[in-house]
Amino acid sequence: MDKLKMHSPNLTEANIAKLAELFPNCITEARDAKGELKKAIDFDLLRQELSTFVVEGPQERFQLNWPGKREALLTANQPIAKTLRPFREESTNFDTTKNLFIEGDNLDALKLLQEAYLGKVKMIYIDPPYNTGKDFIYKDDYRTDADDYLQQSSQTHAEEGRLVANTEANGRFHSDWLSMIYPRLKLARNLLRDDGAIFISIDDNEADNLRKVCDEVFGEENFVGQIVWQRSKKGDSKLIAKVHEYILCYVRNKDAVLVNGPWRRPKEGADQVLEKYSELRASLESNHEAIRAEMQAWYKKLSSDDPRKAHKHYNWSDERGLYFAADFAGPDDGRESRPRHDIIHPVTGKSCKKPSTGWRWDEAKTKWALAQTPPRIHFGPDETTIPTRKSYLFEIDSEPYSSVFYRDGRSATLEVEELIGKGWFPFPKNTDVLSELIELVTKPDDIILDFFAGSGSTGHAVMKVNLAHGSQRRFVLIQIPEATGRAEYSTIAEITKKRLREAGKKVVVSIGSASMDVGFRVMKIDTSNMKEVYYTPDVVSQDLLSDQVDNIREDRSAEDLLFQVLLDWGVDLALPISQQSIAGKTVFFVDGNALAACFDTGIDEDFVKALAGYKPLRVVFRDAGFASDSVKINVEQVFKLLSPVTEIKTL
Repeated sequence: MDKLKMHSPNLTEANIAKLAELFPNCITEARDAKGELKKAIDFDLLRQELSTFVVEGPQERFQLNWPGKREALLTANQPIAKTLRPFREESTNFDTTKNLFIEGDNLDALKLLQEAYLGKVKMIYIDPPYNTGKDFIYKDDYRTDADDYLQQSSQTHAEEGRLVANTEANGRFHSDWLSMIYPRLKLARNLLRDDGAIFISIDDNEADNLRKVCDEVFGEENFVGQIVWQRSKKGDSKLIAKVHEYILCYVRNKDAVLVNGPWRRPKEGADQVLEKYSELRASLESNHEAIRAEMQAWYKKLSSDDPRKAHKHYNWSDERGLYFAADFAGPDDGRESRPRHDIIHPVTGKSCKKPSTGWRWDEAKTKWALAQTPPRIHFGPDETTIPTRKSYLFEIDSEPYSSVFYRDGRSATLEVEELIGKGWFPFPKNTDVLSELIELVTKPDDIILDFFAGSGSTGHAVMKVNLAHGSQRRFVLIQIPEATGRAEYSTIAEITKKRLREAGKKVVVSIGSASMDVGFRVMKIDTSNMKEVYYTPDVVSQDLLSDQVDNIREDRSAEDLLFQVLLDWGVDLALPISQQSIAGKTVFFVDGNALAACFDTGIDEDFVKALAGYKPLRVVFRDAGFASDSVKINVEQVFKLLSPVTEIKTL
């Protein structure tokens, strides 16, 4: 039986393995800090493999560099021996929810999620520190090598000192911020689906640098747009009032995104107009002349700033729906070859008047439009009126997302204050804006990640979208327990959880039932469940009896161990979990029989046979949980006989 590794993946070793498959001649050996030989890359040979000319030395190239960049990349790739511990008492609907709230350093969290959520996240939204000189950033530790880092990180947990003020007086003002964001974006990219997208809020302080970092991490070809969000109509400044911020958007693979079709958002007010039209059509029994008169009268009553009024030209209708009689004359570009075929009026039988620039459609498309039922060409009372094309609102009720928009930032503050009280969280993000982005790029059962969760706006927005569309989108939020210095909510993470709970309650009240998933599993980053000996087994004798030494920390529960197993095996942390008693032992079943875990002691052969009868795909035991050496030796044989598909491991 193999043991679980119980630490996050070593991304450097994984990258070397991938390159070895492609370029085996570029693999060499080098001694690490301990003098041990390990696989390494011959970068001179690799450069030559990837070049169409002779590479003689270092090549100049366009790139963003800063002091600490190499160390930032190193820390992104270093494994950690930490875990996520479940906290039922702080969760909502722990057993049924598919949402996660992770409390701890987001760099650690992203490493821990690398296998369980690799390539599974459809959308990431983050609102990182803007580096204004007044906010806090993460202070990451680059001083240790990978082995020391692994050993230290399995023994220490304190989050104190992880956040530091980054003032403009700091000589590494921009460098420190870049070193903070770079490894997090590298890890986040791994979690995105091939057709996934990331949105990042930022202001002028680091917008330019962030764009260059994202070009490197996601590829310049995967840049989608830089959205300008105007948050206010006025601002104080001696020179130019800054009333906006940005949202950068990149995708993992633009080609994969485009396969799904273009991104479109509903035209504001269009749904309400179509709803009104449906009411009139039913009440007026499809009397289209009467419907038009009522639609025109309804539009007139709307105020000039009502978004529904923008669609007032949609007042004609036929059996297909509400439409606008749109011009289909050819553009005035001087082309004499524009189609000028005859279009016959259906009542007079005469050729209709032609536009001076000719038709936009050729004769074949015109014939197709006339042959439809009802026809897609709108005629006047006789041939003296130039025909027009019918543009149906239901066919064009969506539009591309604009790169510039206005949304007052104050409404977001009021929304948060209503849920958690006044004065707790300045400048939260607007859930309506986040909802629009979620609707733009995700499908009903997609996963949305925010690893700078703040007050929890992204989770709240996911709930609002699910409520509006009856969908099952899921969120994964990560927030460090940054101290507030106040009693009611001692950390920012406490604020996040409170907001999510209250937002969920509002949803339940609005629909009159708890049928929608408004819960979340609270997980907290902590030291590994395993004692130091698990990671340094050479300090004890490696005979069978020494393996029976319990290497699990005394303060850890069976459920703690279960979630570390889920992480190690790369299993979705939101899968349903049930417990059963089998032969007096507690067994956890994850997602039916996808995984079975028993961490009790005194496991004998009768129990192993009983468990094998359930034919789980995977099973895990406590290494020191077997009643005897013979039981441990025979476990694989029992499963091979009764459940040959089962994969077995211990911890």
